[in-house]
Amino acid sequence: MSQRLKIGVSACFFHADAERPIFAGKTLQYVEQSIAHWVQSQGALALVIPSPDGDTRRGDVTLDHYAELLDGLVLEGGSDMWPGSYGEEPLRTEWSGDRIRDAYEIALLRAFGARGKPVLGVCRGLQVINVALGGTLYQDLALQRPGPLFHRSAQLYDRNHHQIAFEPGTRLAQLYAGLDPPTVNSVHHQGIKDLAPGLVVEARAPDGLIEACRRSDGPYLAGVQWHPEFHVGDNAHLLDGAPLLADFLAVCRAAR
Repeated sequence: MSQRLKIGVSACFFHADAERPIFAGKTLQYVEQSIAHWVQSQGALALVIPSPDGDTRRGDVTLDHYAELLDGLVLEGGSDMWPGSYGEEPLRTEWSGDRIRDAYEIALLRAFGARGKPVLGVCRGLQVINVALGGTLYQDLALQRPGPLFHRSAQLYDRNHHQIAFEPGTRLAQLYAGLDPPTVNSVHHQGIKDLAPGLVVEARAPDGLIEACRRSDGPYLAGVQWHPEFHVGDNAHLLDGAPLLADFLAVCRAAR
């Protein structure tokens, strides 16, 4: 058991809400089942990393303790980022995002990066990587980048699909050689606007939106805009998430 890779998964937040029928007034930190099961699908252990901060904080545990203990980090999907995290004001109140989670995940990314531990971002996780390194986001693609391609459908959710194209010569193109064009799910309304310095594009949607990127040098740092953990069951026509995960875990094992 001690030889299994230990992969941290960032937490999602339900912030304290007196109107919520259960756990009223309490902050919940949780992990989505599908991302944990995806990480564990190739034998790694998935461990949620709770934020040590908050109004109930006790003890001296820091995120660096988790970065020291674990072999790699997956930044999972979820809520919008707060536009203030990349120097903008919200265009609408409903796009105010989660500034507490932003600060937690950016600090988490930096703690793992400081120790040379691999980091993989999924959907929101891709956006966190871009913002943490100095990039910006579209707050709403339909408003700021209108076009015929819908990147999110409330009705279809993870059954909303589109094709992507890999950039030639990139690591993703090598991992998925011979797949042209692959299809992925699309459940986001925000996306990368200005790519952060040091990142290279690995895939784009048909409308040109960045769908994957990776740090050009240094420890493994990469992200994808789709949810590979949703590509299971009767979705056999979608891009298989196994090669992406296997590559990430191999780097985690080599970095031990």
